[in-house]
Formats: sequence, C-alpha cells, structure tokens
Amino acid sequence: MHKYWKFGALMAVIVGSLVWLATAGISSSQSYYKTISELNQMGTAAQTHHLRVSGDIKPKSIVKQDGIVKFTLVQDKLALNVAYEGRDPLPDTFKDGSQALADGRMGPDGIFHAQEIQAKCASKYAPKPGMAPDSIQKQVQGSKAAYGS
Repeated sequence: MHKYWKFGALMAVIVGSLVWLATAGISSSQSYYKTISELNQMGTAAQTHHLRVSGDIKPKSIVKQDGIVKFTLVQDKLALNVAYEGRDPLPDTFKDGSQALADGRMGPDGIFHAQEIQAKCASKYAPKPGMAPDSIQKQVQGSKAAYGS
C-alpha cells in the first residue's frame, strides 16, 4: 500500500507541474490588442500589461540609434513614441506611412518599448476587389492569345 501512495504523490507532482507550466505559458504569451487612444486611457495600468498596439508609421520618424529603432505610430491624430529593442530584424515593409503592430510594454517614460514589430503589407500589393493579381491576369491573357481565344 505504501508503494501506491508514493506513486500517487509522484503523479500528483508531475501533473501539477504540467498544469502550472501550461498556465504560466498561456498568461505570459497573452497579448491584448489596443488602439493608441485605448492605451492612453489605461494610464499607468498600461505599464503592467503586455500589449500590442497598432498604428501608421509617421513619415520621417524612423531613427536608428545605438541598436534601438525609434519611431512614432499615429492613429486618429494621436501619436505614440515607440522604441524597438528586439533582436529580430525589422520587416522589409517597415517604412514611412505603413501600418505596423508594436508588441511590448508601456514604459514609465511614456515610450512604448517594443520587443517585436510586425509591419502590415501595404495595400498597393493587394489586388482591387473582384480582380486577380496582375501576374495571374497576364498568364490568362497569354494563354488566351496562345490558343486563339
């Protein structure tokens, strides 16, 4: 009987550890999407949460300095200064005027300290509604010409 008690205690420790690891992983990776106005309304509470903020990159605001990329996100005439301190290279679409998502924490200095940046693809790459991309249209037109259609 004593042997079964030890086995049960060991299983409880293992299952408890797995549950703890799962809940810790979920809560640390949880990220809330906020607009700049919602972030401003949070006040100092924004400093205690891991957040994701979206906006357009203000033209001529991107400055690379000492391994940190500083820029300004704008949305509905509101601005948010961002300092990207992550290790990953910035996306190719990270340019003036493009939309970006900054993932990180609000600092006590009023600057959003991002650990990850995602730049949304510009709309110029997307086809007009109801139309296929140019490359597909050229292929279709080429095949129609080849078959005499």
